[in-house]
Amino acid sequence: MKKTIFVLTILLVIAFSASAYARNEDVRQASAVLKDTNGKEVGLARFTEDESGLVRVEVNVEGLSPGLHGIHIHEVGSCSPTFAAAGGHYNPLGKKHGLSNPEGPHAGDLPNMGVNKDGKGYLNTTTDLATLSPGPTTLFDQDGSAIVIHSGPDDQISDPSGNSGDRVVCGVIKAE
Repeated sequence: MKKTIFVLTILLVIAFSASAYARNEDVRQASAVLKDTNGKEVGLARFTEDESGLVRVEVNVEGLSPGLHGIHIHEVGSCSPTFAAAGGHYNPLGKKHGLSNPEGPHAGDLPNMGVNKDGKGYLNTTTDLATLSPGPTTLFDQDGSAIVIHSGPDDQISDPSGNSGDRVVCGVIKAE
């Protein structure tokens, strides 16, 4: 009887481990090293997609002016020679800009990021508007994607960019 319980316990542990491993295979990850306009590394953005297609976006940055900053995923995976190379907001479905826009939002629209008095900012949000996996809203299309932080807050409704000001930080999103 003890041998049977032991064997069943081992089989359950193996089955649970295999199940957990399979779930982890469904999670896709990406990151972007964030640089300012002088090319100095100022932070990191991490992207994790779960098995349901929800993407968690975590951004840590320093050296910005205090206050709210617009932050968006942009349509081209390039930040050079200027951040203009990142193109417009990622918008494969042709929507209007802004999380508050009834005709939007763009797939790359994100909530504003707060920056404290020490110049450190953090954003932890999720989106179901873009994916890391293949499909019509994948960030890994033919020319890739970038994440851009702007100098001011995004009003979340003005098309095409929310009046969020100059591009002050940029990072190319790369699969891990």
